Parts: sequence; C-alpha cells; structure tokens
Amino acid sequence: MTNSASPLQTLMLRKIEASPQQRISFAEFMDSALHHPQYGYYATRSINLGAEGDFFTSPHLGSDLGELLAEQLVEMWQILEQPVPFTLLEMGAGQGILAADILQYLQRTYPDCFEALDYCIVERSAALIAEQKVKLRALSQQVNQSLPVRWQAFTDLPAQSVTGCYFSNELVDAFPVHRIVLHQGQLQEVYVTTEDGQTFVEAYGEPSTPALAQYFQLVDIELQSGRYPEGYCSEVNLAALEWIEQVAKQLRQGYLLTIDYGYPAQRYYSPARSQGTLLCYYQHQFHDNPYQSIGEQDITAHVDFTALERAGQRCGLDKVGFTQQGLFLMALGLGNRLAALSEEGPEPLDMAGIQQRLRRRAALQSLIDPTGLGNFGVLIQSKGLTGNMTHQPLRCLQQPSAIF
Repeated sequence: MTNSASPLQTLMLRKIEASPQQRISFAEFMDSALHHPQYGYYATRSINLGAEGDFFTSPHLGSDLGELLAEQLVEMWQILEQPVPFTLLEMGAGQGILAADILQYLQRTYPDCFEALDYCIVERSAALIAEQKVKLRALSQQVNQSLPVRWQAFTDLPAQSVTGCYFSNELVDAFPVHRIVLHQGQLQEVYVTTEDGQTFVEAYGEPSTPALAQYFQLVDIELQSGRYPEGYCSEVNLAALEWIEQVAKQLRQGYLLTIDYGYPAQRYYSPARSQGTLLCYYQHQFHDNPYQSIGEQDITAHVDFTALERAGQRCGLDKVGFTQQGLFLMALGLGNRLAALSEEGPEPLDMAGIQQRLRRRAALQSLIDPTGLGNFGVLIQSKGLTGNMTHQPLRCLQQPSAIF
C-alpha cells in the first residue's frame, strides 16, 4: 500500500479493524474493491474498458459477436414457439456495446423477433448504466425507433417471470471469490487482515462457511487426497452458485447462455495449478497482487464450468451443451464472414479499403483465436422445454466448418 491511502483503502482498513478477529474473507475484500458504490473499480473506472483501457472484451472488436449471438437468440425464440414477450436478459452489459449490436441487428434483420422483444439489462454499476443509456439512446435515434429496453435489479425479478434467454459475456469471472489454501493438510480459508493497521496482509483460518467444503464435494475434487501439495491455493466462487440458483428461480421457460474464460473442475483444480487463477488487470498489464491499486484495477478469477453445470442441475437447469467461443461463432456463420473478405468485389480496393479489410479480418480471427478469446467457454442450459422443443438442437452446438 502507498503512503497516501485512497478513500477506498481507508474504508477497507476500518472495516477490517471493526470485524471479528480483525479480518475479512477475500470475497468481501474483492467485492469492495470492484463494487463499492462510490469507490469500487466498476463504479469509477468504466472509461478504462476497451482498447485504450485496462482490458477489452469480444464486443470491442466489432459487431460480429453481437450479430452472431443474435442469430442464436432468434433460433431460441423460434424453438420456444415465438413467445411474446420474448425476454432477453443481459447480465452485466458493460458499456452497452453488445446490447446495441444485438438490438440493431434484430431490428434490421429479424423485425418480427424484434417486435416481440423485452430486453432487460441487469447491471450493478451506476456508472455503467449511465453509459449504456447513452449508447442505446443514440442507437434509438439512429434507427428512428424506440428500443424495448429496461433496466432492473436482479433480485427484483419475480420468480417464474422470464420466458426467453438469460445471457452474459465475461460476467461470472468478476464475481467475488473466496480463496482457500491447504495448510498442514487441512482446508483453510485465506483472510485479509492488516499489519499495524496500515498494510493489507493475508492470514489463514477455519473456513467462514461450510459451503466451501461442500463446493468441492459438488465438483468431485478431493483436496485432501494426498495429490495436492502443501500450500496449494485456489478460488471458490460461491457467488456463482447463488447467481445460478436465482436465475433458475426466475426463468420459467428458456435458456441460460454463459460466455466466459475458465475450465472444467478437474482442470481448474489441477494439482499443478498450485496458486489458482486470480489475476489483476491494469492498462492491459496483468499481475497477481490484488492489494495494490485498489479500486483502480480489475480483479478476476477463471470460471469453474463444472460447478455451473452441477449447481444448475441441482436447481432445475438442464445442460444443453458446452463448447468454445471459436466453435460457437463458426457454427453461427463467422466462417462465411471470413470467406467473404477474400472475395473480390466489382471494383478493386484502394489502400484504405485494403487496410480496413485487413483490420476486419484480424478482428474476426481474434474472436476465434484458440489461444485467446476463441478458447472461452460457452455453456448453454435450459429450463421448462417441452415436447418438440427438447429435440431441436441449437445451431451453435453443431459442427462448424473448418476455422480459417
């Protein structure tokens, strides 16, 4: 910590001092660092998303992710027998880029589906909600049509109220995680405490909740099997389990589509990954120290997709399929978009046209890069499908043509 503590650091130090045993769980620390309503990263740093900021996401590379995702959402609408309203519930909409791309594409290409839409955004950050509203207001003026968009708190959505699709892109990785450690052969939790009331330090102790041990039973990981080394450290995303349970309660009929970076549990909790997956991002640089630049850097952990699958099954969500983003987008037509860039038009391109085409090709290839965004996981779950709905395979899970 620097000599001059920021307001957020001061608040967190005071919170620790006032807590039992003068410590808080890492999940509490991470939640405050990211989501404090006045000083948290997502409350104040929205301008630092994108090419010039701390990190960028697939929507920053162009409209292709949103347009191809829209193709899949239209198919879901058709499988669900074209309900009205058809609720698209985007969880964590960032700057509103993905929402704008989806809405504009549906309005232009599938007007019948657009007319049936109820597009609901669930967003915790007031700063990002403001950006989303500016973005979508501009789109409404551009297309000269009002957009069927509303904002609502997650917990305010009634049970069994949604027919449609919940979806998110890089949401679950930002949920606050508990950190655990194998200490003297026992499962311990990593707590955040202070040294002299001024510096954040870590301490080990008994787990704050039995849900941590139950989590590993859920995903069939035996940390005390002898395979894991002393000091083995990793993360447990209990917030993700609570989130998926809430989604299952609210979803009457339809789908949950989750795009994020992560692994199945056996890979996530590999004995060789002895320090977990926690990373911090600041101006496109990454490191593993969450105790610096508090409130000014993003903190993330990879997603355990096995936990999402099994927690979903436990509360009534059926697994439809799991794939990688590259295969997902190729199955929805990204390969055709790449092929079109190789076709000659009626007139030769000038230098500016050639450069534009090369930039577009590079963006499309980034979306399917197997060493980057293309390796993101895409998990699709469903609830309440009946009759023929259950027998209709989703296009995004079909075998795509070869990746360019």
